[in-house]
This record gives sequence, structure tokens and C-alpha cells, in this order.
Amino acid sequence: MNLRQFSIIPLFSALTALGALIRIPFIPVPVTLQTFFVLMSGIILGSKAGFYSQMIYLMIGLIGLPVFAGGGGLSYIVKPSFGYLLGFLLAPIPAGYVVKNMGIGPVSVFLAALAGAITIYLIGLPYLIFNMIYVLHQPNAIGIALKAGLIVFLPGDLLKCVIMAFLIPKVYRPDTRQTTPGQS
Repeated sequence: MNLRQFSIIPLFSALTALGALIRIPFIPVPVTLQTFFVLMSGIILGSKAGFYSQMIYLMIGLIGLPVFAGGGGLSYIVKPSFGYLLGFLLAPIPAGYVVKNMGIGPVSVFLAALAGAITIYLIGLPYLIFNMIYVLHQPNAIGIALKAGLIVFLPGDLLKCVIMAFLIPKVYRPDTRQTTPGQS
């Protein structure tokens, strides 16, 4: 991890928190920019630094600062949507991996964002189902979870992936300069 990455880790933590508050009217549900910044953290910072940015975001929310879409605090651990927040931790890993191996281009950024979004669902959806079955005692948990925790969000998440695919390659150029210690 270089100094540039290290210095902007908190920026992506803050952008993720800010993104939770920004709601854009969309059908079938409003879209927030929260996952946009989660995925972007992996694409821009890389896997490890992106993970750290989301770890800071999660820790700040769990200690009680209202950075999550509905507030903050340890009680979030038992909320049905907490699995998606856990997915935020891991989503930068595949996103960063894809751009590290494919570079920054429209196709690679789209695939990186898609891989990160899928990771969020792979963690969030089972957590939601588990919570609905064992905490909320919902008899049709799987069907409800698929509709409420996946299907309604797919159009907005795919749109975010497409926007990133066009936006990021145009505005972001990774620093490829190699310096040795002592050089400026």
C-alpha cells in the first residue's frame, strides 16, 4: 500500500457514509450511492485499501455514529440488512482484483463493479434469510428475501456498474510511477 492509497482510505469511508444519505428516485426502489462508493473503493484503492476503507466505515457505524442508512450502533448486528454491510467489507477485494489484472477500462471496470456487487449479495442475502427465519420467524423467508433483498435492487446496481464503467476510465488514471526510497 502506498502513501496515496493510505491517505485516501478515510475519504472512501466518508464517501460511503455520505452515499447512504443520498437517495435518487428510481424504479422499483430509490437508489443510494452507498454501494457506488463501496465498489469504487476497490476499483480506485485496490483490494486491501478498499477493504480497510470499508472496515473503518463499519467500525464507525457500529460504535454508534449514524453513518448507516438508518443510523448506527451495535444493534445493527441483529438487523436483517446487516449482512449487506458485512458484504461491503469484502466487495472491494474482487473489484480491486479485476482492475489489478485487467487495468482500468470500461469493460474491466464494469466487471470489477459487478464482481463487487455480487459479493455484497452473496453475503447480504443469506444473512437476510437467516435473520428472517430465526429472528423474525418469517415462514416464507427465502421468497421475501429474494424479492426485497435482491430483485428490487438489481436494476439500480446494474445502472451503477454501467455508470462506473463509463465514468472511472475517463476521470481516473492510476499512478504508475515507480519510485525508490529517498527519491522525490
